[in-house]
Amino acid sequence: MTKAQPRAGARLALRAIALYQAARSGRPTSCRFVPSCSAYAADAISTHGLARGTRLALGRLVRCRPFGPHGVDEVPPTAVRAAR
Repeated sequence: MTKAQPRAGARLALRAIALYQAARSGRPTSCRFVPSCSAYAADAISTHGLARGTRLALGRLVRCRPFGPHGVDEVPPTAVRAAR
C-alpha cells in the first residue's frame, strides 16, 4: 500500500523541515534519539498528516531534554480502523 499524496499544508511543512535539515547538514548533532527530531517530524507528518504529525513531533521535542529518555524512537504506525 502506498502513502497518500500530502496536502498543501503538509507539503509546506515538509519543505520547511527539508530546508532546516539542509541548513544543519554537516554540523555535529546533539540528538538524544534516532532518528533525529527533524527526520521524526518529517516522517510523522508524511505518515499521519499535518495535524497529528505536528502533535507527535511536538511530543518528541518535549521528550528531548537533559536527563530525559534516549534511544530509538520510531513514528507510531497509523491505526487501521475496523469497518463498521
